[in-house]
Amino acid sequence: MKAKVTLLSGDGIGPEICQEALKVLSAIEDKYDHEIEVREALFGGIAIDQTGSPYPDQTRVLCKESDAVLLGAVGGPKWSDPKSETRPEKGLLDMRSDLGVYANIRHIKTYPQLIENSPIKNKYLENVDIVFVRELIGGIYFGQKERNENDAMDVCQYTKDEIIRITQVAIELASARKNKITSVDKANVMATSQLWRSVTTDLIESQFKDIELEHILVDAATMHLLSRPSDFDVILADNLFGDILTDEASMLTGSIGMIPSASLGNESFGVYEPIHGSAPDIQNQGIANPCGMILSLALLLRHSLKLETEASAIESAVNETLNQGIYTADLSNKDVVDTATMGSAIASNIL
Repeated sequence: MKAKVTLLSGDGIGPEICQEALKVLSAIEDKYDHEIEVREALFGGIAIDQTGSPYPDQTRVLCKESDAVLLGAVGGPKWSDPKSETRPEKGLLDMRSDLGVYANIRHIKTYPQLIENSPIKNKYLENVDIVFVRELIGGIYFGQKERNENDAMDVCQYTKDEIIRITQVAIELASARKNKITSVDKANVMATSQLWRSVTTDLIESQFKDIELEHILVDAATMHLLSRPSDFDVILADNLFGDILTDEASMLTGSIGMIPSASLGNESFGVYEPIHGSAPDIQNQGIANPCGMILSLALLLRHSLKLETEASAIESAVNETLNQGIYTADLSNKDVVDTATMGSAIASNIL
């Protein structure tokens, strides 16, 4: 198979973990006889420094010419001044909107090898296997914004079509799992949530009667996610609530460094990235965990290139590496390896 992937290493630990993902990609190409062209481009803070924009036109063109985008991380203290007109995170929002990737998929699954790392009691972590479906290009992050010295405003707005579109993604995933969706909102006080609840209910009850739909308020969801996480299967949420809940759910896995994500549009194109951010406090120390990045590569192969066997091979390689007791510093407090060693071990376990 031949394909084109745009690599946006970005900022902080992004370049370090992306190099390990490329090792694994090379192993996949060798074993399965694929030819995947990787083209690198500037994105985030480093792009601001060199071009003045976090999402330069050249990067935009390369992304649109590719089958998928693999993204490391963006941001850091250098660009964090809230008064700045241009920040790396603005590049993320612009890219998501420009590329039309409206559905963010995050799989939260506990690894038995890492269960002791979680601050949550072990008895709550058995059989945790949750897929979050987060709407990604609507809501309060993309609404009208105003700010002056005395007040500020962020408008949260959703249309019926936007809610139907993201709900259909959740339905497709739930149909292949346990036929259960938990939709998170704040319908007791927010008009957008009231529309969200009404639209999701009407769609599922009228057309998908085999899907069990549960509505839950976001404040209750934050509690139940930690007290009974194994009760959830597919969780559907808007942009803001999904952002918060998926970061909270990372505590169930033992390390945020293990979690990949996929941002998908209407076709097979997608943007794939770990959820942990740029982690500037450990940049250039060789201790970053590359697993989230490598597992994001697996999602890229599965969703955009339709290479299920190859994606499963990467996921199995990560699991086998953990079975061999090979851990980065976020996964263990003894006998740890550096970023490059972890990446090489995973690549060597591609069988």
